[in-house]
Amino acid sequence: MLILTIRTDKPEAEIGLYDGAGQLVYETWHAHRELSVTLHQKILDLLASKGNKLADLQGIVGYAGPGSFTGLRIGLTVANALAYSLAIPIVASQGEDWISQGVSKLQEGKSDKIALPEYGSPAHITQQKK
Repeated sequence: MLILTIRTDKPEAEIGLYDGAGQLVYETWHAHRELSVTLHQKILDLLASKGNKLADLQGIVGYAGPGSFTGLRIGLTVANALAYSLAIPIVASQGEDWISQGVSKLQEGKSDKIALPEYGSPAHITQQKK
């Protein structure tokens, strides 16, 4: 089972590929304000580095948070869109062992259908000035 993992809750974004035996490849980069520009290409490059393409994915694990409001929204939106378009399961996980939790859920046949973020606190949104 080829699984993509995505974590975008902080300035350093992380993506990884896992199969049933464990980690194949993992990449971390300083995405910060360029996350929405770099994430898609990083995923494609990561897949290509192992001779795979998007259609080879069989599941996605997204980091649910807590963390950056915008970072989580971008990462989980990409994860949800990929899962929906490829008709594959997706799960959201939290904590130190979020990857192993998520991979285990997928291997058990579970799916959240839609991975939702857990921000950890209310979003800090500025009030309208008018």
